[in-house]
Formats: sequence, structure tokens, C-alpha cells
Amino acid sequence: MAAPDISLYGTTLSGHTHRVELLLLMLGLPYRFVDAPAAVRQSAEFRRSLNPFGQIPVLKDGDLVLADSNAILVYLAKKYGEGARWLPEDPAGAARVQRWLSIADLACSAYVAHAPEGRISLEPYPEVRAWIARVEALPGFKPMPKSEIPTHAAEVRA
Repeated sequence: MAAPDISLYGTTLSGHTHRVELLLLMLGLPYRFVDAPAAVRQSAEFRRSLNPFGQIPVLKDGDLVLADSNAILVYLAKKYGEGARWLPEDPAGAARVQRWLSIADLACSAYVAHAPEGRISLEPYPEVRAWIARVEALPGFKPMPKSEIPTHAAEVRA
């Protein structure tokens, strides 16, 4: 089988893009990352050929174009995943995964791991921190870049 021709359109600080990128890495799939900041997403070309809503992420696999991180994760798990590792085949198992999105660990981990950037401490939650560590220990894991918190944010909320 020839290597897939996959392009992922997104931005590095998008959690939804990050979850798709994580699954691509976990599956060992070669892909091309295409930076799609707001100006690109609002262009007529992007909206015509990739996503009429101008949103990311968008995955292009050959001639197939998919938008929405949940749909993309399910597609990748079904097309390239090994057996039921990422998405169970049985109806009840698949429904439980869909409830969280899922390919749940990858879909949720970046948001939880970055909670401290929103001034939500994970210190009181050792089980959550242990779960994050397990996700981050997976082969092929790539952390999402940290975002800068404006120093005046606390003053703005006051």
C-alpha cells in the first residue's frame, strides 16, 4: 500500500488541530502540516475547497476533505487504526467513546493539561495528573505549545 497523501490544515495553538495531529503521530502516518491562520481560513479559496465555514482543523487525505476534529478522528481511527485500539467495534464501546468524542484520551488531554494556563490548578487532582502523564508517555506524543497568559489578565477580571 502506498503511503497516504495527508495534509492537516490548522494552527499550533488549536486544541482541535492538536488532537488530530496526535492521532496522526500515534498511527505513524506521514502528513504535511499546513498553517491556516485566520486570514487563510477566511479566504475564498479555503472556504471553497476545504471548509465553507472557514474553521480548522481540516484533513485532506488524497481527494477526501474532512472538517471537524471529531469526524476526522473517527475517520483516521477507522481507516488507519489497528483493530479496535482507538475506536471499539462493538456498539456499546463505540457509543462510550463517542460520548467523550473520543478517541477520548487524545481528544481531551490537551485541554486538561493546559488548564493551569487558564489559572486552574491541577495540584488537587493527582489522578488527573497521572492520566496526563500516561497520555504524554504514549509513543509519538507531541505536546501542544503553551500559550502566553497576559500579565494583566488578573487585573482585567477584577
